[in-house]
Amino acid sequence: MKKLAYCAIAAAFMATPGVVFAQAEAAEPYVGLSAGYHDLGADDDDTFDIDDTGAIFGVVAGVDFPIGQQVFAGVEGNYHFGTDAIDSEYGVAARLGIRTGENSKIFVRGGYQEVDLDLEAILDTELPDGFEDSDGDYLVGVGGEFGFGGSNASIRVGVDTIAFDSVRGTVGVVFGF
Repeated sequence: MKKLAYCAIAAAFMATPGVVFAQAEAAEPYVGLSAGYHDLGADDDDTFDIDDTGAIFGVVAGVDFPIGQQVFAGVEGNYHFGTDAIDSEYGVAARLGIRTGENSKIFVRGGYQEVDLDLEAILDTELPDGFEDSDGDYLVGVGGEFGFGGSNASIRVGVDTIAFDSVRGTVGVVFGF
């Protein structure tokens, strides 16, 4: 199943350059601020009493390209620093969605996300120097951006999962230019 997901993501990224050249004049770049909550899902079976959640705060940046009147495709990157169980996380994703108004969008996304964990906080113990504490996998999610009338600012909401092991909800504001 992971291979299928990776192939789908790779196909989306390979298709993006064709869209870029065909729609270069209509590119819609954006940057934004994001905050959320990430549950890593490690304590789901209640076997261990660990805190595997953390607040995240960061930035997103990307570009969308129109494909017809309402459909768009794009690519975006993100970086967040975290609290508690999460030191930081970063990734890249392809987006595919529809416009629901003049400056509002609904989208699905898929990509790769790397999470740098604070294992000492999660396990409540000291670990040896050099202990590997990051992990990454495929990311899938849904989201929306809802504009303020004619302005270039939009409220952004999203829910993602990394390999269907974790749940991450985010809200933020993005600015198109």
